[in-house]
Amino acid sequence: MEEKEYNRMPLIGDVAPSFKAVTTQGDINFPEDYKGKWVILFSHPADFTPVCTTEFMAFASMADEFKSLNTELVGLSVDSLYAHIAWLRKIQEIEFNGMKNIEVKFPLIEDIKMDVANKYGMIQPGQSNTQAVRAVFIIDPESRIRTILYYPLSTGRNMDEIKRIILALQKADKDSVATPANWRPGDDVIVPTAGSCGVAKERMDDDSGDIYCLDWFMCLKKDK
Repeated sequence: MEEKEYNRMPLIGDVAPSFKAVTTQGDINFPEDYKGKWVILFSHPADFTPVCTTEFMAFASMADEFKSLNTELVGLSVDSLYAHIAWLRKIQEIEFNGMKNIEVKFPLIEDIKMDVANKYGMIQPGQSNTQAVRAVFIIDPESRIRTILYYPLSTGRNMDEIKRIILALQKADKDSVATPANWRPGDDVIVPTAGSCGVAKERMDDDSGDIYCLDWFMCLKKDK
């Protein structure tokens, strides 16, 4: 029996694979239509499922927060456009965790043939041959993949963490720094490790307060 082929999952640093698709907000040409913006491209297993419903409500309720960060949401499942429309209409009637009357305005891709899901490695045979796992691809304004998150079918995503990742990536790009564990906006950030003995000594001896070092290889500065 011939085994079905699955595409290699794109990796961090790769240019996001391109595709054209029908969505609940019209046709899109990805990632060309989103040049200059950050994008959260995420898949879900199926319409009319409880975990996915809570996720879409959460994403939609935070859509304006993401837009303020120059970030667009794009969803995907292997269901039909008509199933998408019916499900998104039903979501507006559901109340969950204080969220109600939620209208999903970001595009939801129809991917019946699983072309996009396979291109992004969203179909994983160990989980299901017919459903996309909960994948998240964070793509930067240059259309490069910067973060990849994969969740099993049973586990809903944490949207606050996804927003935190966007903030951390934007901070790193803007100020050429790194962010430590559990970083939040306003927390101290990590400066690049010293590349020479001289720079390491200068930093360790510097008492100006701009940069402080826990050791020669681990120096931080206040977020301004």
